[in-house]
Amino acid sequence: MPASPSSSAEAARKALAARLRDLRLDAELTVRELADRADWSHSKVSRIENVRTAPSPEDIRAWARACRADGQAEDLVAALRTVEGMWIEWRRMERRGLRKAQESVRPLYERTRAFRAYDSWLVPGLLQTMGYTTAILHATRKRRGLVDDVDAAVAERMDRQHVLYEGRHTFAFLLEEAVLRAGIGGREVMREQLRHLLTVGFLPNVSLGIVPMQPSREAMRPVEGFWIFDNAQVAVELVSGYLTISQPQEIEMYAQVFRELGDLAVYGEKARTLIHEAITVLG
Repeated sequence: MPASPSSSAEAARKALAARLRDLRLDAELTVRELADRADWSHSKVSRIENVRTAPSPEDIRAWARACRADGQAEDLVAALRTVEGMWIEWRRMERRGLRKAQESVRPLYERTRAFRAYDSWLVPGLLQTMGYTTAILHATRKRRGLVDDVDAAVAERMDRQHVLYEGRHTFAFLLEEAVLRAGIGGREVMREQLRHLLTVGFLPNVSLGIVPMQPSREAMRPVEGFWIFDNAQVAVELVSGYLTISQPQEIEMYAQVFRELGDLAVYGEKARTLIHEAITVLG
């Protein structure tokens, strides 16, 4: 498993490795003895126990057999799946195309009741226009060398926006003012996107805050974009992959950051003024 920026993912990897080591010790096996039973090199056992090599599901089953603990194998495999799900590289998530990647998160959006989203780079997906999403996904496909299913991926993301208008969902969005001036897709696309923000900001279940640019910002600095889904998990999109955080103490860290950024933001008429100013700059 590659190193992850998430301490929760790192902790889960270590916990799984510790469980495997305890299984070996409970069976009163040395590293070499377990390796002989599994027909491995003893260095492989050491690498797994020291979190330098990720075990496969078959490795875990072989480990359990060697320790005469077959009954624990599937529980350990399930723990491995949980670890793997915390950090997913884009190339893995998108290996079947952008449309499948968009579809994979739809159930999460539909079951969530309270959304909190912050972005310092882009307008969040639920607030995007078709033109804005198309520009982003075309650039993503080109950068990552993916199959061209952009039209289908855009349609899926647009359809996901039904959660804004249906059901009992609430939304709190925070954007850095720089997002309004990023020029994604060119002038026409940005004008349309900014006008859409003015419209969606009036929805009764939506709070839209803009963190203004300022000459001196000694409080909370901009951070990576993130989504908080209820109090169940946080999703963070990084350059190299998609991070899912589920440990309560880490979720609370992101909630605290959201509150602090929210204190810096402006809302209502002041937010709309910033959006109108950005439209004016576009000409």
